[in-house]
Amino acid sequence: MPGSASGSEWGTAAEQRFDVNLSILFTELPLLQRPAAAAAAGFTAVELWWPWVDSPVPERTELDALKRAIEDADVQLTGLNFYAGQLPGPDRGALSIPGEESEKFRANVDVAADFAQSLGCTALNALYGNRVDGVTPDEQDALALENLVLAARAASRIGAILLIETLNRPESPHYPLVTASAGIGVVDKVNEATGLGNAKFLMDLYHLSMNGEDLPSVIERHAAKTGHVQIADNPGRGAPGTGTLPLADLLGRLKKAGYEGWVGLEYKPGDRPSTESFAWLPPEARAAR
Repeated sequence: MPGSASGSEWGTAAEQRFDVNLSILFTELPLLQRPAAAAAAGFTAVELWWPWVDSPVPERTELDALKRAIEDADVQLTGLNFYAGQLPGPDRGALSIPGEESEKFRANVDVAADFAQSLGCTALNALYGNRVDGVTPDEQDALALENLVLAARAASRIGAILLIETLNRPESPHYPLVTASAGIGVVDKVNEATGLGNAKFLMDLYHLSMNGEDLPSVIERHAAKTGHVQIADNPGRGAPGTGTLPLADLLGRLKKAGYEGWVGLEYKPGDRPSTESFAWLPPEARAAR
């Protein structure tokens, strides 16, 4: 199915609120310059992976500097990852890995939640973590649930949702959540364990397409439990129109299914400045509150 769509199609059919992931776009700039760059490109909202890959508990001065950069740019922080190790890189989360990594995750939970609250961010994403040698899947899953319960409670404390994300097997072969049903299963387990109901599915259309899932079917079955959506084209993880995914149509389906949340642009800009990768999206569709 051809994935290209005209600007008018994106301005009418999708009718979604878009934010820019500053951990994959504008990375040609220092972190503190990225919020202003997103604003200059016409966006009013941004999201982030945990920016300090080596530090679940960074210095207060670093947290304050990023907070000021976001506030000075007058953009809204719509989503933030908990600590997840080296991203981009070999790591795919920490919360299910016994020992030092899960301890780092636990140390980060309230730090990330407090930072999100300070900027009015209401979605926190917890990457599950790779399978590791010497520990059974059952042991890792039990640890994951324990830590996800902590994360869900921290998110609830600040009025936020907890997002559970699936990745894709070709790029993350040791990550256990590589289907929509697996992600939804964890969402249900967390909600059952906490009684809070604030765990939601992060529907990343790129990752799901890499897994060969029937995307219209995923949308129909799981839109009601979806708390956030991310997009990139496939193949290549580039901007919409660089691959073959019918992203405008898929977002239209999400809208019809009742999804009203944010759509994160989590794609690679390619060999060009990030600003040049937004031609597919009309300027009037970039600004949303």
